[in-house]
Amino acid sequence: MTQDAIQIEGLRKVYTGGKEALKDIDLTVPRGSVFGLLGPNGAGKSTLINILAGLVTKSAGRVTIWGWDQDVNPRQSRASIGVMPQELNLDPFFTPRSALEVQAGLYGVPKSERRSDEILEMVGLSDKAEAYARTLSGGMRRRLLLGKALVHRPHVLVLDEPTAGVDIELRQMLWNNVRKLNRENGMTIILTTHYLEEAEEMCDEIAIINHGAVVARDSTRNLLGALDAKTMVIQPDAEVGTLPEVAGIGVATRDDGTLAVTYRARQTSAEDVLSMLRDNGVRIRDVRTEQADLEDVFLSLTRSA
Repeated sequence: MTQDAIQIEGLRKVYTGGKEALKDIDLTVPRGSVFGLLGPNGAGKSTLINILAGLVTKSAGRVTIWGWDQDVNPRQSRASIGVMPQELNLDPFFTPRSALEVQAGLYGVPKSERRSDEILEMVGLSDKAEAYARTLSGGMRRRLLLGKALVHRPHVLVLDEPTAGVDIELRQMLWNNVRKLNRENGMTIILTTHYLEEAEEMCDEIAIINHGAVVARDSTRNLLGALDAKTMVIQPDAEVGTLPEVAGIGVATRDDGTLAVTYRARQTSAEDVLSMLRDNGVRIRDVRTEQADLEDVFLSLTRSA
């Protein structure tokens, strides 16, 4: 049995008209991980997710979900994955309980094994179990979409922009449930999000897609360490009149009077920076450093691509 929840090899998708949405993508998602799938709009994330869900036919390549080849065992591969879509596609005349029951029936879950009430409680919709979906708020509909994705006990849960446009309370509820599913059930989570701080906090590993190709794939820690650009924030002892100008080092004054000194760690040491400041008459009262965040990595990789 493979140790990867998902294996993608040479995946291509060319739409009618010749637009190539995915270009020979090779990607693996480890079992039990929270995996981030990031990229700008139009990068190919939604196409990739729809192929995993069986909603879009690939042009070439191989997709294996929980050991099941999508082409050889399509029913088993689809049963291994649950998708919470970004769009609020719910039947307005179904109640949350009936929506979960119908979804479970579509996946062939016997009535004795269905967990509709348990799922409704988990997503905070027990008191709305018999309300028509059309009466639910946008946040409640998102909760119901999560519940529908869980009715067949999937091994892999895909969350497509789950917190886009939701309030803080719902976002916290969603992430508490995600952590619980991952920690207690060992469920593999694939997350797409535009909130990079969210991916930085939640994801063990991240792949960044741009123009239909994977431009980076590594652990979150390694991606953040990939940028050697450093920023040293200096609190001078007195106001600095003329900023030092040194090749390879940038110095700028911030609104609070501190100096932001940027440099490349592979070319310049922190001691060299401090010596440069002292040589230019800057007396240092305090100093701190700022580390790159996921947004820096994302922008660096997508711009270079």
